[in-house]
Amino acid sequence: MPIADLQHSAKQIANFLNSVIHLGGLRLKYRISASAPPESAETDGAQILNVELAGPDAPMLTNRGGELLRSLEHIAIQILRLDVREHDLVDALNFKALRAQEIQLSAETAAERVRETGQPFSFPPSNSRERRMLHLAFKNMEDVESASLGEGQERYLVVYPKGKTHLPAPVPVMPSRSSYGDRGNRGDRGDRDRGGRSDRPRRDSGYSRR
Repeated sequence: MPIADLQHSAKQIANFLNSVIHLGGLRLKYRISASAPPESAETDGAQILNVELAGPDAPMLTNRGGELLRSLEHIAIQILRLDVREHDLVDALNFKALRAQEIQLSAETAAERVRETGQPFSFPPSNSRERRMLHLAFKNMEDVESASLGEGQERYLVVYPKGKTHLPAPVPVMPSRSSYGDRGNRGDRGDRDRGGRSDRPRRDSGYSRR
């Protein structure tokens, strides 16, 4: 679902971040901008908001698999009444781009393992966004296919040899919290789916278009 009023939404997010930064005594600054969505986004070509966080306390956001960063993003998306599965709103220190590269490499490695062994491979439980990124990676591979199994925070993705989803999937290795941070989505149910320092915080509430 696209954002109907970008300027009003940007103001809402700025107010939220100002409160978090002030009440938390965080050394953070932010920039809110608008840009065209990525090709994989389901926003019908409408522009989307991007929030970039920086500052001395930014590494705190990306620790433990980006747990705090994703929590802030989840609240921001709820404030705008958007679908958390369709919007990638907040980033810090290029964390998400680096994570996307890791996921693509993991997909390629898993696919090669499945080709060599002829057996399914199970990833550790992960959140719905990362599972979707894996599904998209495997969609471009002709000889393997993927499916999600399990429920809630234990939901995980399995990659199979093409046409062999009847094979039993191995039990996934459970990750530590620091590995995956925001694991799962409590509303994501079902058995299978396809497919610098100063005394006061520095704030940049500017809204710009890219």
